[in-house]
Amino acid sequence: MEKEEKLSAARKAFGDIAPALAGYSDDVLFGDVWERQGLATRERCLITVASLISLYRVNELPFHLKKALDNGVSKEELIEVITHLAFYSGWPTANTALTIARQVFEQVEG
Repeated sequence: MEKEEKLSAARKAFGDIAPALAGYSDDVLFGDVWERQGLATRERCLITVASLISLYRVNELPFHLKKALDNGVSKEELIEVITHLAFYSGWPTANTALTIARQVFEQVEG
């Protein structure tokens, strides 16, 4: 029996329908871009979460909130980012982000 290869999040989500996009996500986005030396992964996580909240990109937000937690960003810091952004990106984006954050925190703790 061959050892099953672990699939990336991109390959699981859409690799079957868009294998090239999954490859770019793995190799370019999470390979080249996320591995650049200019910022620490933790900082990139905070920037990405803030961008997703501000742009109301709720589909990607759960993945990146979890990634932020996995890279040392605390729940309290994420809530602070959401609170801060309420004044810059709007109350509805913050309220939606809080709902998603609560779900992610429950999943991580559960």
